[in-house]
Amino acid sequence: MYRSHTCGELNASEIGNKVTLAGWVQKVRNKGFMIWVDLRDRYGLTQLIFDEERSSKELMEMAEGLAREFVIQVQGTVIERESKNPNIPTGEIEVLVEDFKILNNSVTPPFTIEDETDGGEDLRMKYRYLDIRRNPVKNKLIFRHQVAMQVRNYLSREGFIEVETPYLIKSTPEGARDFVVPSRMNEGQFYALPQSPQTFKQLLMVGGLDKYFQIVKCFRDEDLRADRQPEFTQIDCEMAFVEQEDILNIFEGLTRHLLKEIKGVEVDKFPRMTFDEAMSKYGNDKPDIRFGMEFGELNEVAKNKGFNVFDQQELIVGIAVPNAASFTRKEIDKLISWVKRPQVGANGLVWAKYNEDGSLKSSVDKFYSQDDLKAWAEATNAKPGDLILVMGGEKAKTRTQLSALRMHLGNELGLRKSDEFAPLWVVDFPLLEWDEETERFHAMHHPFTSPKKEDFELLETEPGKVRANAYDLVLNGNEIGGGSIRIHDKQTQSQMFRYLGFTEEEAREQFGFLMDAFQYGAPPHGGIAFGFDRLVAILGGQESIRDFIAFPKNNSGRDIMIDAPARLDEEQLDELHLKLKQ
Repeated sequence: MYRSHTCGELNASEIGNKVTLAGWVQKVRNKGFMIWVDLRDRYGLTQLIFDEERSSKELMEMAEGLAREFVIQVQGTVIERESKNPNIPTGEIEVLVEDFKILNNSVTPPFTIEDETDGGEDLRMKYRYLDIRRNPVKNKLIFRHQVAMQVRNYLSREGFIEVETPYLIKSTPEGARDFVVPSRMNEGQFYALPQSPQTFKQLLMVGGLDKYFQIVKCFRDEDLRADRQPEFTQIDCEMAFVEQEDILNIFEGLTRHLLKEIKGVEVDKFPRMTFDEAMSKYGNDKPDIRFGMEFGELNEVAKNKGFNVFDQQELIVGIAVPNAASFTRKEIDKLISWVKRPQVGANGLVWAKYNEDGSLKSSVDKFYSQDDLKAWAEATNAKPGDLILVMGGEKAKTRTQLSALRMHLGNELGLRKSDEFAPLWVVDFPLLEWDEETERFHAMHHPFTSPKKEDFELLETEPGKVRANAYDLVLNGNEIGGGSIRIHDKQTQSQMFRYLGFTEEEAREQFGFLMDAFQYGAPPHGGIAFGFDRLVAILGGQESIRDFIAFPKNNSGRDIMIDAPARLDEEQLDELHLKLKQ
């Protein structure tokens, strides 16, 4: 037995008891006549003491050889600690070591393994196995486990069955690029890693498993950012014999359950907002409703006043920043520079201060009267003391740019509080979106999404106006889940493929197995998938998912710890019937 107790459980009730501990050396403090060693494991930290009055000379000499990250086992007696540490659970006691052995020594680690470390991100990713020993990372991984267990508890209670689906599948066009895997036994043919288990979960509905879920790895070969990885995890769910309302109710319940059990937060309301309303009020389809600054459209009150910059634009739109009329010109210029960055791409920003005395002062005073500016204030719901910020341009682009500014200000002004949670359903998405490059419509979600029944006839005449029977769950400005009611009959699915530009042969080649299954009594069904990594990060009070993943990739999609991806040798390439371009 390597240990009788962990390094996080001993307290004053154990004083006088003999114990055996094992772990890593966190720190050594050598006073000559006395040596203290902090011993660490996953559960906590216990102080060990070697005392020349009570410890043998041989033991003292062995203790002098200890260094950071040595793995040791000790036997000793729990004694009361003279200088107590109220900040840790074991702070009242220490262990007087009577015997110990070094289980493994360690070279000096490349960074200090403490909560506050001197290691940069790249260095810590290279030595991720050391980084995991640090409390901030270790605790995030434990937190992830707790969330996963609560998900499984809730869905199992609701009658869902967890079913594994394959990782080696057929490549299908679902939006992002597939990762492909060459088949050694089938020359010139390839598997793909699944972007999601979409078709398999629909087949499970055909198979009669009416409530399916899976916490599953998915893969997309796309550009990366802080909240995106080439391999990520979904809570994937599907239900048969349901309508949209059934799915929304079940997964509101899951979200309430997680917030209550994990964060101790009770949430009653899950507002619903159409896609069009979200774009109009917030400029994006995943608005953060923890704070205001809703968009006010100003075309009627800002155009045709002699200001040519606005007169020529498709949309003039603004927001009122609360209590920001006190911003200095330097602070406003900083915001103007921020929106002009390539990441946002705006041409500029017009501002108006709504002073406490009711007067307004703007950067375009020569074109607009006080009555005009008060109309701006009314349209943006500005109050005395607020700052009105206005943009103009092409409709979709301007809304996106102002949305970026709104979120930036939310962060800068401390309005996006990590301990507040505001869920929201966004519904009635467009079924299709036009792609300028290919000059055809693509499915906004995926080709199995059902159109609204009342819009179906518009597919022939005005496909861009057809609404999908689709829904996204938004939490704190992040899409954490999305799904739809599916098409469940062969005829409608065939029509959808045709509207999306598939020939009959292409549809048969890509999705023939699904079309065949629909001939055998496919039930009405629908589902949702939660981005598990993102959900865990938000519940953990952060927006970046990387620290909640045990072994993440960097922004180039590389695992710098194991140096992957890597080249294959010629022998492997030959076995796989592959040849690299020179």
